[in-house]
Amino acid sequence: QVQLLESGGGLVQPGGSLRLSCAASGSIFSISTMGWYRQAPGKQRALVAAIARGDSTAYADSVKGRFTISRDNAKNTVSLQMNSLKPEDTAVYYCNANGVRTTASSVSSIYWGQGTRVTVSS
Repeated sequence: QVQLLESGGGLVQPGGSLRLSCAASGSIFSISTMGWYRQAPGKQRALVAAIARGDSTAYADSVKGRFTISRDNAKNTVSLQMNSLKPEDTAVYYCNANGVRTTASSVSSIYWGQGTRVTVSS
Protein backbone atom coordinates (compact mmCIF):
# COMPACT_ATOMS: atom_id res chain seq x y z
CA GLN A 1 0.00 0.00 0.00
CA VAL A 2 1.22 3.48 -0.87
CA GLN A 3 0.53 6.49 1.29
CA LEU A 4 1.02 10.19 0.62
CA LEU A 5 1.71 12.44 3.59
CA GLU A 6 1.39 16.19 3.09
CA SER A 7 2.72 18.98 5.26
CA GLY A 8 3.17 22.73 5.17
CA GLY A 9 -0.31 24.20 5.02
CA GLY A 10 -1.47 27.02 7.23
CA LEU A 11 -2.59 30.62 7.46
CA VAL A 12 -0.66 33.28 5.61
CA GLN A 13 -1.26 36.92 4.75
CA PRO A 14 -1.76 38.03 1.15
CA GLY A 15 1.60 38.40 -0.54
CA GLY A 16 3.17 35.81 1.72
CA SER A 17 4.73 32.44 0.97
CA LEU A 18 4.20 28.84 1.95
CA ARG A 19 5.90 25.62 0.99
CA LEU A 20 3.93 22.39 0.75
CA SER A 21 5.66 19.04 0.87
CA CYS A 22 4.44 15.53 0.16
CA ALA A 23 6.21 12.24 0.77
CA ALA A 24 5.11 8.97 -0.76
CA SER A 25 5.81 5.88 1.31
CA GLY A 26 5.27 2.17 0.91
CA SER A 27 6.30 -0.34 -1.69
CA ILE A 28 7.16 1.95 -4.60
CA PHE A 29 9.07 1.01 -7.73
CA SER A 30 8.39 4.21 -9.66
CA ILE A 31 6.04 7.16 -9.89
CA SER A 32 5.28 8.70 -13.25
CA THR A 33 3.82 12.07 -12.31
CA MET A 34 3.43 13.86 -9.00
CA GLY A 35 1.35 16.93 -8.51
CA TRP A 36 -0.81 19.19 -6.44
CA TYR A 37 -4.51 19.82 -6.80
CA ARG A 38 -6.69 22.15 -4.79
CA GLN A 39 -10.33 22.39 -3.89
CA ALA A 40 -11.89 25.63 -2.72
CA PRO A 41 -15.27 25.69 -0.98
CA GLY A 42 -18.04 25.10 -3.48
CA LYS A 43 -15.64 24.33 -6.31
CA GLN A 44 -14.32 21.21 -7.96
CA ARG A 45 -10.86 19.89 -7.33
CA ALA A 46 -8.49 21.31 -9.93
CA LEU A 47 -4.89 20.88 -10.97
CA VAL A 48 -2.44 23.40 -9.55
CA ALA A 49 0.86 21.97 -10.78
CA ALA A 50 2.33 18.67 -11.87
CA ILE A 51 5.81 17.36 -12.55
CA ALA A 52 6.77 14.29 -14.52
CA ARG A 53 9.58 11.93 -13.66
CA GLY A 54 11.75 13.64 -16.24
CA ASP A 55 11.03 17.02 -14.58
CA SER A 56 8.72 18.49 -17.20
CA THR A 57 6.14 20.63 -15.45
CA ALA A 58 2.63 21.98 -15.95
CA TYR A 59 0.89 24.77 -14.08
CA ALA A 60 -2.58 26.21 -13.86
CA ASP A 61 -2.65 29.63 -15.50
CA SER A 62 -3.67 31.23 -12.22
CA VAL A 63 -0.44 30.21 -10.47
CA LYS A 64 2.14 30.58 -13.26
CA GLY A 65 5.01 32.76 -12.15
CA ARG A 66 4.06 32.44 -8.49
CA PHE A 67 4.23 28.72 -7.72
CA THR A 68 7.08 26.32 -8.37
CA ILE A 69 6.83 22.55 -8.21
CA SER A 70 9.80 20.27 -7.67
CA ARG A 71 10.39 16.60 -6.89
CA ASP A 72 13.04 14.25 -5.62
CA ASN A 73 12.70 10.94 -7.44
CA ALA A 74 15.06 9.13 -5.09
CA LYS A 75 12.99 10.12 -2.05
CA ASN A 76 9.57 10.03 -3.77
CA THR A 77 8.78 13.53 -2.60
CA VAL A 78 7.19 16.53 -4.26
CA SER A 79 7.11 20.12 -3.07
CA LEU A 80 5.18 23.22 -4.03
CA GLN A 81 6.71 26.61 -3.31
CA MET A 82 3.93 29.17 -3.27
CA ASN A 83 4.85 32.85 -3.42
CA SER A 84 2.80 36.03 -3.73
CA LEU A 85 -0.19 34.23 -2.31
CA LYS A 86 -3.65 35.67 -2.93
CA PRO A 87 -6.93 35.14 -1.07
CA GLU A 88 -8.16 33.18 -4.08
CA ASP A 89 -5.45 30.61 -3.41
CA THR A 90 -7.32 29.60 -0.28
CA ALA A 91 -8.22 25.92 -0.58
CA VAL A 92 -7.44 22.43 0.57
CA TYR A 93 -4.39 21.26 -1.34
CA TYR A 94 -4.06 17.59 -2.23
CA CYS A 95 -0.93 15.74 -3.22
CA ASN A 96 -1.33 13.33 -6.14
CA ALA A 97 0.85 10.51 -7.38
CA ASN A 98 -0.05 9.14 -10.79
CA GLY A 99 1.36 6.11 -12.54
CA VAL A 100 2.57 4.50 -9.33
CA ARG A 101 4.08 1.06 -9.79
CA THR A 102 5.03 -1.24 -6.94
CA THR A 103 7.10 -3.47 -9.25
CA ALA A 104 8.46 -3.10 -12.78
CA SER A 105 5.56 -5.11 -14.19
CA SER A 106 2.69 -4.04 -11.92
CA VAL A 107 -0.35 -2.15 -13.07
CA SER A 108 -0.05 1.55 -12.33
CA SER A 109 -2.30 3.23 -9.78
CA ILE A 110 -3.23 6.70 -8.61
CA TYR A 111 -2.95 7.84 -5.01
CA TRP A 112 -4.10 10.92 -3.15
CA GLY A 113 -3.05 12.52 0.09
CA GLN A 114 -5.51 13.55 2.79
CA GLY A 115 -5.15 17.24 1.99
CA THR A 116 -3.64 20.22 3.74
CA ARG A 117 -5.49 23.49 4.21
CA VAL A 118 -4.06 26.77 2.96
CA THR A 119 -5.76 29.97 4.04
CA VAL A 120 -4.68 33.33 2.64
CA SER A 121 -6.20 36.12 4.66
CA SER A 122 -5.28 39.32 6.43
